[in-house]
Amino acid sequence: MGDKIENVHNIHRSEKMKIIVLLTDAFGGHGGIALFNRNLLTVLCQHPYCTQVVAIPRLAPQPCNTLPDKLIYNTEGIDGKIRFLITVLQTAMKCRNFDLIICGHIHLTPIAYCLRLWLRTPVLLITHGIEAWRPSRNRIINFCAKKIDAFISISEVTKKRYLNWTHMGDKKGFILPNAIALEKFTPGPKKRSLLDHYNLQGKLVLMTLGWIRSGEDKGFDEVIDLLPQLSRKIDNLAYMIVGEGDDKPRLMEKVKRLGMMDRVIFTGFVPETEKADYYRLADVYVMPSRGEGFGFVFLEAMACGAPVVASKADGGKEALRDGKFGILVNPCVPQEIRQGILDALKLPRGVVPEGLEYFSFSQFEKRLRTIIDQIPIVIK
Repeated sequence: MGDKIENVHNIHRSEKMKIIVLLTDAFGGHGGIALFNRNLLTVLCQHPYCTQVVAIPRLAPQPCNTLPDKLIYNTEGIDGKIRFLITVLQTAMKCRNFDLIICGHIHLTPIAYCLRLWLRTPVLLITHGIEAWRPSRNRIINFCAKKIDAFISISEVTKKRYLNWTHMGDKKGFILPNAIALEKFTPGPKKRSLLDHYNLQGKLVLMTLGWIRSGEDKGFDEVIDLLPQLSRKIDNLAYMIVGEGDDKPRLMEKVKRLGMMDRVIFTGFVPETEKADYYRLADVYVMPSRGEGFGFVFLEAMACGAPVVASKADGGKEALRDGKFGILVNPCVPQEIRQGILDALKLPRGVVPEGLEYFSFSQFEKRLRTIIDQIPIVIK
């Protein structure tokens, strides 16, 4: 470990830094983690000490657009786990003088740990949410997760829950919340073509956006369960579920069973380029989740001027700055969710919370640069 520390201190003495990053996805990916990783790579490449960043993603379902200078984005490992491992090893063999290994997901820690032993280089892990809240069923992942040198969490709740089972020192963890592109997500009128397409003219729209995956409790069920009583109070109410996933058929069956098919709209997958137009349809963005590491969608919805209802039980409360930006509810108390929705419907649309710049890209850049500069001290 002493060699690793010396190696990191050399970064600052020579003002040179070469980083290898193992990722799930980034450029060519979709969703909050991919966006976080794109911002991460962009800032790393802009760091004054950084000479090169080599990133290896597991997935790249879409074409990669313009990449930052200094970034080598190696997509040769996207065809499967074995191919990914081979690509990482080949990259490390070609260039063994990396100063830092960044592991973009806890499931990739076994590979990162092997690199750590081989290259004698420290590992910085990124923990996003529920996948890092408790030990995995995979003992190898659990072992390797406890051997990393420092970690970044996107929220305080994720940091604390990761520390609870790894028993790492608090000083080894940093907080780096997601960044919102405030120039892209802005308030605006409801798009007429979407209103017509979904038959939403004259309706009050509740919205939840996200992957509809089994085992990921985003609060879809809680909102659907409340629709019968909410509809008796608000005759023109509609609920838009924006996203796709394997749990969608179950939710559709539940909506049918409750007799709410005329109230609920399943839009399916929506491209990143169209998301802002969908947020602008919402009179209230509601997601009473239990497993969000942060809840990046709240930032997007708020930037588009939608009042938001989030959970007290997970990272959503941090996206709302403990209720400063919106309404927090207990996801286990249906009537609290109901009242939160009713209160949010009374709020004006098109108003961006004052202080949302706290989550701007420029703030993300400052925080990440500070973290990278502190790594040599943290692992000493």
